[in-house]
Amino acid sequence: MTALETRLQEDQKKAMKTGDKSLLGLIRLLRSQLQYARMQAGEEWSEEKAQEVLLAAAKARRESISLFEKGGRMDLVEKEKAELALLERYLPAQLSDQELSTLIELCISETGAQDLKDMGKVMAALMQRVRGRADGKVLNERVRARLSGR
Repeated sequence: MTALETRLQEDQKKAMKTGDKSLLGLIRLLRSQLQYARMQAGEEWSEEKAQEVLLAAAKARRESISLFEKGGRMDLVEKEKAELALLERYLPAQLSDQELSTLIELCISETGAQDLKDMGKVMAALMQRVRGRADGKVLNERVRARLSGR
């Protein structure tokens, strides 16, 4: 069992004792998703893979929020935002704007990128370093702006 799974198990016990139904429901869902992913992975289970499952869950909630906002379903937007806030407790700390800028510049210089044609190389190098500590959509926008000279 990974450290993340142990933490979720302990937090589930606390949520049961305190009667926090929203947190309890989210933790049960996450633990179920982690268990399924572990079965799919077989013997190759690690802390990084467990984090990937949670990052995917967070991404799904962000996408749901966007779609619900477009559909005018503010009740569901609030529910998803609340779940995302609870889920973020278990995600790695997000990088600051300054740290992102530094990493983007570093990856651009390492890959020798000159323009938008080199964006794929920069994004590949950047995603290796970021590993869930920044939103890929935000990174894409920032790299695109930097390479296009904006």
